[in-house]
Amino acid sequence: MKKQLVDTIIEQTDIMFSNMNITLQTCDLNAIVCEMPIWKHLYHTLHSLDRWFINPEIYDEPSFHEENLNSLDIKSDGTLTKEELSNYFDSIKIKINKYLNKLTDDMLYKKPDGCKYTRLALVLGQYRHFMCHIRIINCSTISETGKWPRVNGLERKNGNGYFE
Repeated sequence: MKKQLVDTIIEQTDIMFSNMNITLQTCDLNAIVCEMPIWKHLYHTLHSLDRWFINPEIYDEPSFHEENLNSLDIKSDGTLTKEELSNYFDSIKIKINKYLNKLTDDMLYKKPDGCKYTRLALVLGQYRHFMCHIRIINCSTISETGKWPRVNGLERKNGNGYFE
């Protein structure tokens, strides 16, 4: 039961989670990017991670979800608070970490039940999607504050503070 690739995915996922935490702490949830508030960009990113990282065909919406709440093309009547987004993020981290801890390298090449993508394709697709949206949100923060939110990577995993 090889887990070398899965261990790398776990490490990279942890870095991705730390970057989301920094973004959650530094962004202005009410700032507008492309006619949508940042809170909606964050929810869109988290919702996608929640649905697509494991198996998009077997998925339950979060209890607070409303139709189109995750869409960046349709405005929403309500809003999500930093606390709600943080709680949702924490629940996703727990769910994904449990999933990753049960995976083996061989499982990465297989498709989950009813899904047309392999597990590895789902993970890599979410890394791409996730970091694209983090960049957009962080650019909003940079534009508004003149400060650069810290971004963790392979050699820099948990620096001090939220800004460069």
